[in-house]
Amino acid sequence: MALGKYSRVDGRRSSSYCSTVTIVVFVALALIGVWMMTSSSVVPVQNEDVPQESKSEVKEQTEVREQVSETDNSNARQFEDNPGDLPEDATKGDSNVSSEEKSEENSTEKSSEDTKTEDEGKKTEDEGSNTENNKDGEEASTKESESDESEKKDESEENNKSDSDESEKKSSDSNETTDSNVEEKVEQSQNKESDENASEKNTDDNAKDQSSNEVFPSGAQSELLNETTTQTGSFSTQAAESKNEKEIQESSKTGYNWKVCNVTAGPDFIPCLDNWKVIRSLRSTKHYEHRERHCPEEPPTCLVSLPEGYKCSIEWPKSREKIWYYNVPHTKLAEVKGHQNWVKVTGEYLTFPGGGTQFKHGALHYIDFIQETLPDIAWGKRTRVILDVGCGVASFGGFLFDRDVLAMSLAPKDEHEAQVQFALERGIPAISAVMGTKRLPFPGRVFDAVHCARCRVPWHIEGGKLLLELNRVLRPGGFFVWSATPIYQKLPEDVEIWNEMKALTKSICWELVSISKDQVNGVGVAIYKKPLSNDCYEQRSKNEPPLCQKSDDPNAAWYIKLQACIHKVPVSSSERGSQWPEKWPARLTNVPYWLSSSQVGVYGKPAPEDFAADNKHWKRVVSKSYLNGLGIQWSNVRNVMDMNSIYGGFAAALKDLNIWVMNVVSIDSADTLPIIYERGLFGIYHDWCESFSTYPRTYDLLHADHLFSKVQKRCNLASLVAEVDRILRPEGKLIVRDTVEVINELESMVKSMQWEVRMTYSKDKEGLLCVQKSTWRPKETETLKYAIV
Repeated sequence: MALGKYSRVDGRRSSSYCSTVTIVVFVALALIGVWMMTSSSVVPVQNEDVPQESKSEVKEQTEVREQVSETDNSNARQFEDNPGDLPEDATKGDSNVSSEEKSEENSTEKSSEDTKTEDEGKKTEDEGSNTENNKDGEEASTKESESDESEKKDESEENNKSDSDESEKKSSDSNETTDSNVEEKVEQSQNKESDENASEKNTDDNAKDQSSNEVFPSGAQSELLNETTTQTGSFSTQAAESKNEKEIQESSKTGYNWKVCNVTAGPDFIPCLDNWKVIRSLRSTKHYEHRERHCPEEPPTCLVSLPEGYKCSIEWPKSREKIWYYNVPHTKLAEVKGHQNWVKVTGEYLTFPGGGTQFKHGALHYIDFIQETLPDIAWGKRTRVILDVGCGVASFGGFLFDRDVLAMSLAPKDEHEAQVQFALERGIPAISAVMGTKRLPFPGRVFDAVHCARCRVPWHIEGGKLLLELNRVLRPGGFFVWSATPIYQKLPEDVEIWNEMKALTKSICWELVSISKDQVNGVGVAIYKKPLSNDCYEQRSKNEPPLCQKSDDPNAAWYIKLQACIHKVPVSSSERGSQWPEKWPARLTNVPYWLSSSQVGVYGKPAPEDFAADNKHWKRVVSKSYLNGLGIQWSNVRNVMDMNSIYGGFAAALKDLNIWVMNVVSIDSADTLPIIYERGLFGIYHDWCESFSTYPRTYDLLHADHLFSKVQKRCNLASLVAEVDRILRPEGKLIVRDTVEVINELESMVKSMQWEVRMTYSKDKEGLLCVQKSTWRPKETETLKYAIV
């Protein structure tokens, strides 16, 4: 094709060569004569027009590169999809448009009768593309450049992507030189580009087999770092300074006028637990109603302040032993529980010797003592996911990681000052919750074991209502490990409680399989087992507590009142809970036995296929992109939340890292949380139109897959962004996968909070955003009257 084009050009010029030369000379002499006799303004006018056209063409080419992520009704900064950063198929549209533009430009230039003007225009266009020409041979160099571009255009039309991509890369490099410290870019070396593109193309081919399309660059891309480069040394550029100021000015026009929350709880504000307006109006607090969730009618859109002297959290596993004092500057617990080795103040640190009320000499000894007492508990194999009620500072759960066990630790806010906050700062899973009048936010029959070490829960009162809640969430065949004074002390109160518990556990058919005393810690431990069948229930002489109605769904948990009834054990082999899950880690990837091909999965395939496809998809996404392609230092990441988890595939793909993932299943999504527990992972139900039950600054990374577009239909998006800011630690990362429109809006919002955009990407109306939270706080404040004591 290229040779054909050369022959056409040469043929045209050879057929009228003499006449053309004669005309050119004549016209040139005429122009010189006119110029000498008239004003000299004619030539400058002509020279002004050519550069102006060239600038317009360069601008059009820039707009083409941004077209992938451009939307009509968004004022956010558009994303630049650098061909060096994108998979090959993501740049096809750009290349085609560029080829069409070049074709139109060439035809326009060839139709011009003034050959000299054409050459000058072409030269100017080449200069605009950063192609330097030799001044002594301008005409020859210009013709060569024209021939090269024509050849590239033809090769692009023949689907030869290599030259087209190279041309695109040169144009992108030109723009990156101007805005290197401003635009969100990906640093690449020329030697790696071809290998990167090849690996990305192969990854895209594999993506066709996944349950959903990939929407970001995949492949090991360690050069995907943050926005800034080091090409200007320690000095900023005028382009950066000006653009930053423009972005700040633009963000102030978008209506995102952030303010700091003025509340009594200050930096520890949890909106749904610090609603003092509702708490003051409660008729009773004897069932810990004042510790339950009472969310404000309108979720706050203000930002929670930072504690003075805050530092980035210490990395795991060092954080298990010590944290920065000023991050959680509370000493009451150290004064009250210091002798039990809960927490101590040591200079600028708070240190955690690993003890607890029932295990002063360390959690590991206590954990191993339980294993020796009951080998069937098989920590990390048979028993993988447990619930730790009244966890204190969660040292029990923190050391269970050494035995490959996940513990969902819970305790009320401020019952012991900041105990859950201590746990989360240490890198141990925990939520602020209480066993009061409502069910815990978990499905039925999911925990392999439940643990209570002096958790101060009155299990025996009111018909055993609270113990029956444990029975609801405990898996058939699961264990209840109870370490408390009634087991081993003979005080009248302890004896009375022990007799009450013996009668209650017998009535609900729990078998006392072990009772022993730890000589090192001087405490007793009783272990009960939940039945695997309904035989015992049917043989009771008294139906007390009663069996729950058939209409009572044990999986219903969101703001459901507690009832003193027993849920029957599933007996059908196809019913969840009738069999024990496979041992860890096989249960992580194997399809749960109760998922049937007659069930339709979340993505429309038969449930087992849907599960397998989701697992394969997230394994590829995490390994090919998240671990290497987003510039995240994963050694700094410990507490992770998947805000819209489906099957738990994201968490499963991170299994080999020293992290834990809180899987959140929205209340208006498919109820897949039981599947997550079946896999040996854990999670919680939540409504993202409300605040999450955790302290501020408790997660290192939040992951949201198509959550924001869903929440936007029901709630104020600004309140969800404020909640994300509340629970994310400074320098923590947010990864969002969503529609381009939502990505644009989120990018604008987080920029208005001075967050750093690490990466944006869009393809086929889907986008990816990776940002890092800053320590910026607004100067204005907003008083939340309901949160003032």
